[in-house]
Amino acid sequence: MSNEHVDNLNIASLDALITPEQLKQEQPLEGGALEAVRKGRQTIYDILDRKDPRLFVVVGPCSIHDVDAAMDYARRLAKLADELKDSLFLVMRVYFEKPRTSIGWKGLINDPDMDDTFQIEKGLKIGRKVLLDISKLGLPTSTEALDPISPQYLQDLISWSAIGARTTESQTHREMSSGLSSAVGFKNGTDGGLTVAVNAMQSVSSPHRFLGINGEGQVSVVTTKGNQYAHVVLRGGSSGPNYDSVHVAQAEKELEKGGVSKNIMIDCSHANSNKDPTIQSLVLKDVTHQILEGNQSIVGLMLESNINFGNQKIPKDLSDLKYGVSVTDACIDWDETERSLREMAAKLKDVLPARKAG
Repeated sequence: MSNEHVDNLNIASLDALITPEQLKQEQPLEGGALEAVRKGRQTIYDILDRKDPRLFVVVGPCSIHDVDAAMDYARRLAKLADELKDSLFLVMRVYFEKPRTSIGWKGLINDPDMDDTFQIEKGLKIGRKVLLDISKLGLPTSTEALDPISPQYLQDLISWSAIGARTTESQTHREMSSGLSSAVGFKNGTDGGLTVAVNAMQSVSSPHRFLGINGEGQVSVVTTKGNQYAHVVLRGGSSGPNYDSVHVAQAEKELEKGGVSKNIMIDCSHANSNKDPTIQSLVLKDVTHQILEGNQSIVGLMLESNINFGNQKIPKDLSDLKYGVSVTDACIDWDETERSLREMAAKLKDVLPARKAG
């Protein structure tokens, strides 16, 4: 009996991609960009190890869709990062892949032309160049590790990685994170609970073996060493925000009970702002107040910020896109970003050094 017509029944095509090694040869990481990645990772390690008393702040667009606007933002952020470097270590949020609850634009890597043509190889090349160009400015970069294959193409350029609320519970993402070269933040579950994040942190610190690809694109058994720099990101949930002092204290207890790092990062957006970007600055003020009142566990923050306020739908005619406005979640604008971060740095500059011993 023939086994014809029983395999790949729902596969329309299989198109080979450029290999990770080929892309890295085309766009090598070297010089100042390489130093920015090394310095960015080590600084975040030192903050998590409490060797550096500063806070690290992951700030930038919800997603990157316009390369020119992304570089405009990066140049502004690099200047602000230098200004605030004594108190805050700024990391640019460079998100190329977007998880979708149902359907929608899946990000620059999947669909760089924003027209459902899914030119993924083109997206990978654009994404790597953007990361290189930002790194050449001396800025560390961050992204969400959403796809288990793309890190082979881009992870060498990343100083901090996030695992989203929808994927923190995924064993595939936990295993992948155990091999990431950067520190990684696990968001609490969409219900606001910490159990899945604590379980993920327990898992990620251990070695794992799983199927992946190597630099030549071959399917391989990946053996990891375990990632010792995992921490939790509080982003709120269906039950409401969880950035306030009561929720932070509860999180500290749960993390201690789980035997994992008590380092906490606060995501000022998502459910913590009820997806209203104007609330992000209020969350930032609340966190600043907690630290002034003696909090020792909060070491990082995340802001969704763009050149201009709000968000927009993707128009049929892409020339109608508004410059510097998000096409995914709404963001605060650049002026508010500068004002909020300057205010935070000024209030905490004399307080943060005293946390070092803690």
